[in-house]
Amino acid sequence: MKAVTIYTDGACSGNPGPGGWGAILMFGEHERVITGYEAATTNNRMELMAVIAALEVMKEAVHARVHTDSAYIANAFKEDWITGWIGRGWRTSNKKPVKNRDLWERLIDLTKKHTVEFIKVKGHADDELNNRVDGLAVMALEDGRRG
Repeated sequence: MKAVTIYTDGACSGNPGPGGWGAILMFGEHERVITGYEAATTNNRMELMAVIAALEVMKEAVHARVHTDSAYIANAFKEDWITGWIGRGWRTSNKKPVKNRDLWERLIDLTKKHTVEFIKVKGHADDELNNRVDGLAVMALEDGRRG
């Protein structure tokens, strides 16, 4: 199984508002950059879309090391929030409906195809690749708004 390093980030102007996401996928010496835009969304949806899109472009099952500055995503897997959500019928521990269920279900399906390791990185710090992917997300947002 190939090992792929992935960096992802999402950006939103207003929450909700227009948003963008970016991902960098690295395998050996190869690098692929992907981005996307949505006119009306939230920051968390853009964070999720970056990871989903990165995993969806893989033509075969991979071991993906996903670097994200989103505690929302990292904790959902590292602290196994997802099992609790599903066990409670897609409700949080506070009995409220889980937000972004549609995207979580897509991401869960992708984690069944790929071996995915989530690595929480500090946002807007000294991680060069995280800063680069943040710039990609902001650029996707700005380009999308310009049409």
